[in-house]
Order: sequence, then structure tokens, then C-alpha cells
Amino acid sequence: MKNLFKTISGSVIAPQGFLAGGVFCDIKRLGTGKGSNKEQKRDLALIVSEVPATVAGMFTTNQVCAAPVKVCVERVKKGTAQAIVVNSGNANACTGKQGLKDAREMTRIAAFAVAANMSSRPSSSRKYRPRSDERSYGLPAERVLVASTGRIGVTMPMANVKRGILAVAKLLGNSSNHAAHAVEAIMTSDTRPKQIAVEFKLGGRTVRIGGICKGAGMIQPGMSANGQRPAALSQGGLHATMLCFITTDVAVEARVLQAALQKAVAQSFNRITVDGDMSTNDTVLVLANGLAGNRRLVGRASSRAGSSVASPHRDLITFQAALNHVCLELARMIVRDGEGVHRVVTVRVNGAKTIADADAAARAVANSPLVKTSWHGGDPNWGRIIAALGYSPAKIVEEKVDIGYSSAFASDASARRGGRRKILWSLKHGQPTSATFRQLCAAVAPKEFDLHIHLNLGAASAVIYAADLTEAYVDFNKGDVGDPGSLGG
Repeated sequence: MKNLFKTISGSVIAPQGFLAGGVFCDIKRLGTGKGSNKEQKRDLALIVSEVPATVAGMFTTNQVCAAPVKVCVERVKKGTAQAIVVNSGNANACTGKQGLKDAREMTRIAAFAVAANMSSRPSSSRKYRPRSDERSYGLPAERVLVASTGRIGVTMPMANVKRGILAVAKLLGNSSNHAAHAVEAIMTSDTRPKQIAVEFKLGGRTVRIGGICKGAGMIQPGMSANGQRPAALSQGGLHATMLCFITTDVAVEARVLQAALQKAVAQSFNRITVDGDMSTNDTVLVLANGLAGNRRLVGRASSRAGSSVASPHRDLITFQAALNHVCLELARMIVRDGEGVHRVVTVRVNGAKTIADADAAARAVANSPLVKTSWHGGDPNWGRIIAALGYSPAKIVEEKVDIGYSSAFASDASARRGGRRKILWSLKHGQPTSATFRQLCAAVAPKEFDLHIHLNLGAASAVIYAADLTEAYVDFNKGDVGDPGSLGG
């Protein structure tokens, strides 16, 4: 399925009818950590669809969530949006009523600025000229979404924010540079931009999906559509902020888009961990403006109601696969760029009694400080791994556990099929194998490798994309109280 997607440039402006931009407005001077680059690094971004778009979102399930998350959760329910305004340098979290007021004010200013600068602008769409009512640009603030990332507990510098929004609205464009400016503007401790775009066929039409994201620390997202914690998440411990913004010119019903995003996030962003900490601001937003002109993807309920014809099953499958691919590629970029990360490890648990057990076992290993530091040191210490399995909530029988290593699989599908890479087992049925220490050290020496855990108790499995724990991570995050500008979020 992956071969159906052609990778292209442009990220969020690659799909038809999307504009983006980013500016520096000095939000970061309030302090967001050493990774923020204290020069004039862009810190405010705007992403705009030329026409109203279907919207879907996934949000942090942290019980302490930021003001922009609260605003977005309510607005996404309406199913339509047209713009996203994002700032870095300030999380607008734990800022009370003022924080909510500021988040809403950001959307109001953005709506005004977009309307003022877009009403006379020619459409950038290659194949579509919107109706006059679609291009009226009496853009209501409720159709603007907002996201923030940075230090918690600091009031937004609204004078700077307003200046930035008004400036970026005048600079919106659909070149790769415009997309790159938006990517830079959402970064905090990231060391490199994270972006992707793919092109593929849907019902005979060429369609595109593009995305950008940020994240390096405070990473173990556990997102849901409404920010409420599902039972599966509440059974485990809580997981800098990850933000992701996806655009597509596919025509798709809001319910279908939301369901597709939930599936994509479940196997990507909700499967990563850098340090086991869940942010107050984690957000994924998708805008789908339909300008590709494909037959609209709708659910069965719409079809039965006679409002539209059911979407071909293959179109839904193709769209889901493309969205899955975009989300997973972006999620893996976050782990690879994690704060202080030296090695990336894919933890694959098989043979668990239940899916909940498989997930719990994988997360226990992926977030164990002892396991993570051994990965950094290149120590194939299976004792720490089986200890983590033992204290996890998962059902474990010591005499049945197998632990082994392989080179990184090119895809999860190949791993599920048994893969072509040989697994070097360090433990079989709870006992050490004949593999030598030198052989095991060689297996965990690469910058990326797979850890295989077979519990041999059932058929359930889980995958977590994890990172090691390094001195650099500790040094970065301990900060220096003598230099408040060095303190992180």
C-alpha cells in the first residue's frame, strides 16, 4: 500500500487551496528552554484553507489541559474550520480564565487578519475557483483553531501575539518556503523540522495529504477526540508537547475524517515515547477542504439517509492508509529528534493475553529509566527488561518469556508477517540462551534496532516507538535557575 503514495515537497501547502506562513514576534523571550534558539527564530504560524474545510482533532488526555486545547475541543465538534494559529514559546497552560480569554482572542485576531488580507487575494488552487459565498471571508472566529507550546504557567504576551498574527496574515503563501517558515515557528526544543507530503489517487483523482509536527521532550501522547481519558489510558501512568497539523484536499465527511484520524493517531502518535511524560497541550488537527474534487468520502449512515452515495470501500482504505503513513512518519521523526536521544528502539510485544496487557508490557519496558540508560550504553541487559515486564500490570509468566533483538524493520507490516530479519534471542522461556555477550552487544549497537518480547500467553500484540535516556537529556532538562531563559516548559 505504501508504494501507492508518492512523496512530494511542500508539507501543509502541498494540497490545493492551503496557505501558510510564520513570523518572529518575540514570544520566546519569555523563556522556553535552550533548544528554542534565542535569535529571531519564528515563533508564530498560521495555516489557512482558502475555503471552509472539514475538521477533525485529537487532544491530550492529561487532566490538566491548556486553554487552546479546551477551545479546540469545542470547535472541532462543529465539523468545520478554516484556519489554525499556532505559537511557540508559551504553552498558555495553567493560566486560568485569562488563558482562555487569550486563546479565544488569538482566534478572533486571526479571523480578522485573514479576512482583511484574503478577500482580494486570487485563489491559489490549480483546478478550483470557489463560489463567491465561499470566498466572502467574513470569517467567524469559531472557524479558527488555536494551539500553543512552550513554558507552562506564563501569561500570553498578547501585544506580541497580535503583532505577529497581523504580520503573518500578510505573508501567507503556498511555496515550500512558506511551509518551512510555519514549521520553524512551531518548534521549541526540536533540532530539525518535521514535515511530509504525499500524493496519490482517489477515485481517479490526484489528491494530497501534507503535515508538519513538532516535539522532542515531554513526549508520550495519549490523545482522544474529546480530551477525555479512555479506560485503556486510565489504567496506566501518565504519559515538550507534541503538535501536529495536517492538511488535505480530499473531500471527506467530518465523521469519516474523525474516525480515520483516531485510527491513524492510535498507531502513531499514541505509540511513541521519549520520556514518558504526557503534555498539557498535545494536539493533532486535520483540515480537509475537498478541492481535489474526488467523490466525497462518506459513512454508511449518510448513505442510508439518502444524502449521498456510499464511498467505494477501496477509496476509504486508500485514504486511511495514506493518513496512517503520514502520521506514523511524523511520529517517528519526533522520537528520532527526542531531547538527547542517541538510540531509537521499537519495542514489539507479542503473545500477550490481552491487548491491554501487550500495551502495558511494552510501555513498562519503553519507559523504564534502567532499560533506557542501558540502551544508551549499548548494554543488552535483558534482566532490566524482564524486571520491567514483571512489575507492569500485564500478565507475565517468567518461564514463558522470550526476549530478543533484530535490526530495525522497514515497516510494521513486515514485522507482523514474521519479517526477514533474524532475531537474536537473549532469553528463551525465561532462561538465557547461548548467545554470547559480544553478539548481543553487536545487536544493540545500531542507532536503531527492534526489541522483541514474546510473552507466549495469547495472541495480542503492541508496538511502542521508544528512545534511550542520555546524560544530554538530563543536562538539557535540569536547566539553570540562575538563568531563567534556560529553563524548559
